[in-house]
Amino acid sequence: AEVESDILRRVRTLLRELDGHHPACQCDRGMLRWTLHKKIDQNPSYSSILVRILVKELERAERGDFRHYIIPLLHTLMYTLIKAPCISDELCSRVYDFCKKLLTLPKPFCTIGLDYAVRLKMERTAPGMLYQRMVISEQSLKSDPYPYQEKIFIFADPDLLSEAICNALVTDTEAAQVSQSPRACMCYVIIHAMQAALGEGCDISGLKGSLQDMPTSDVEHWFRQVVAAVECAGNEASADRGQHAARLEKIYRAVLSSLRAASLFPPGDAPLGGLQGTPLPNPSISFHLWTEDDQLWKELVLFIRPLSQSCEPDCLSQDLDNFEIQDIISDCECCEQTRFSVLSTDSGIERDLPAAAEDPCSAETEQSRLQRKGGIKKKLSPLESMAFLQAGCNGPGTKPPAKPQRRPGIPPEPAAPLQRLHTARIVLLGDDRILGRLAQAYHSLRKRETRRVFLTPRLNLQFYYIPVVTGQPDTLAVADHVATGQEELCEVAGYLGRADPWYESNINTLCHMIPKLATMPSSPSKHLVTDLFITDVIAYYVRMGIQPVCFQVYAVKIFFNDPAQEPAEDVFLTELRTQVQESISHRELSMTKKKTTLDGPGMDLTVTYRKVVVSDRAKELAMSLRSTGLVMKAIPADEAEDLVCLNVNITEIIRINNLSGRSFSAVANRLKTRNIKIRSTEQRPFTVCLDKDSRRAYRFVISVEVSPCPEPSYCLQKTRTMKFSLHGTEDVGLVKYMPKSLLLPINTFAGAIQ
Repeated sequence: AEVESDILRRVRTLLRELDGHHPACQCDRGMLRWTLHKKIDQNPSYSSILVRILVKELERAERGDFRHYIIPLLHTLMYTLIKAPCISDELCSRVYDFCKKLLTLPKPFCTIGLDYAVRLKMERTAPGMLYQRMVISEQSLKSDPYPYQEKIFIFADPDLLSEAICNALVTDTEAAQVSQSPRACMCYVIIHAMQAALGEGCDISGLKGSLQDMPTSDVEHWFRQVVAAVECAGNEASADRGQHAARLEKIYRAVLSSLRAASLFPPGDAPLGGLQGTPLPNPSISFHLWTEDDQLWKELVLFIRPLSQSCEPDCLSQDLDNFEIQDIISDCECCEQTRFSVLSTDSGIERDLPAAAEDPCSAETEQSRLQRKGGIKKKLSPLESMAFLQAGCNGPGTKPPAKPQRRPGIPPEPAAPLQRLHTARIVLLGDDRILGRLAQAYHSLRKRETRRVFLTPRLNLQFYYIPVVTGQPDTLAVADHVATGQEELCEVAGYLGRADPWYESNINTLCHMIPKLATMPSSPSKHLVTDLFITDVIAYYVRMGIQPVCFQVYAVKIFFNDPAQEPAEDVFLTELRTQVQESISHRELSMTKKKTTLDGPGMDLTVTYRKVVVSDRAKELAMSLRSTGLVMKAIPADEAEDLVCLNVNITEIIRINNLSGRSFSAVANRLKTRNIKIRSTEQRPFTVCLDKDSRRAYRFVISVEVSPCPEPSYCLQKTRTMKFSLHGTEDVGLVKYMPKSLLLPINTFAGAIQ
């Protein structure tokens, strides 16, 4: 009763924090969920008590219409259930019934309820299945019944985070992987599956001893047996819990009987020590300092197709096994292909051709041979080479690069469908500026995939965001005129926190906690907190945060005052800011002073935009005004506002004539739009800064055009369709069902709650 009362008090405190009643000690913010789960990890027998309390609180929240409690309680419950050594079928049945009730509620409740109901149905038939699948995929254990792999990539911008923070994160992620060998993870899977199915009738100490004394080959054998039994029971429609328990008990007895160490006690008479916890290993995490523009794409390609992986001799030359990635070639004609071509060994240069054999017809052959001009054979980067990508197509879950010849009268074999066996979870650390870089990289990746598909059919790509703001502004932030406050630099995190209270409670609290932990003096208590807390929170976020919030990416076309300079094209996610540029020449300076005296500060602009109306009909408007600058915000201040809309704030200068003379006042002119064009009518240049990042500033600009960034695959398909379409610009065929604009999905625990 005392334990149950303590756990109930912790759960109620967690719910009060969701209502805005933060704990008296600010250092406890964001740690309530973590301390609750750590208490259960230390006392695994308390798992059933916590699950029972959480089920009661969920049912109470549904009856009292406290919907904002449901998703946090459900995530806490499922995480406890996955890690629990054994949960009764009665408790699983109650959770399953509650998840089915959520199907009558709007999104995201019905989406999360359906996902968890499907998982619980398998868990009830094959206890331990959710734990097993999580460990296999996160540790990339070889398993034919479940061949999925996952990896977490943490990206941080070294210009935005201090060196101390980056070093601390590198140390923590490396320390989390130290004691996680494949053998240990396979033993965890075996032990957890046995205990989940057999309960207290399982001799955990004897099982651990047997596995510890076994050679690795035997551990792998029993691992394959357990995985096959669990997957078979979970996927069979007619399987029941009793049959699964009997099958695992047979394997359990065989494991105990396989070594002499177990001969002291017969398998049925071994002393039982009660339920014992099995650690859930930390997922595979790699930390990257984002220093190159195409670094994200390169890491994803290497995740799908590691360079050390053996390949067919005719697909990949041996010199690709030992090299360092140093550069990526610029887009060239070979990159514009829309499919994989057959690898050719002919460079197209005459001097590279083999010497002709001596024969009487050699003169004729020399004259009739196609004459070629001299050229330079460009050596491709291994990641860009067609051989490397073709070799990547021959792995599991992919189709062969070429269609084999078939005999007449024999029906063709159906092509094996591509499977997304890999999941890359990209975690971004920083403020809105690193999300601007992510939008650039994601747009570049989508364009590359449109030209030559490689990652899309094989990789499930998930994005996560953890805001981190250093207490002391760095030199870049001082130089950046938009970095005026920490809240302004974390607009995306603020929006996600308002839309998802569980994200606010668990993730936004890391904004200042990570820098504090990184700058703490070295001590045993510091390592205890950082090694457990930061890694555990990141793991919890990527495991349970599967509901995306999609942000519109905007395309901007920038025209310069020099007619010879080509217009620049870029994208932004959060903000575009313009400001009048300081005059350089004496002539321009004198003209500017004269103009300022007559018309006021700033410059004359022509603004053409498409007004956002309720009916969603296009309404073009235009206006001329004098302004000192404007700001386009893509992130709304209220979660109820439309995400696919730009809030434009123009500082307009109004001239006032009175008896005392001429004066000027600044008036805020606000408008909502999705498409806007701005031009300086007096040809006076201005500066443009994207996503609050001074590294992405453009000078000597006279005009900008902003619109929602189109999805590259939609543009390509529409172009192909229009060649054969009689309907003009109307979308027909497959184009009608493709996303038109590019959206950047960032995962949270609940998505946007309606």
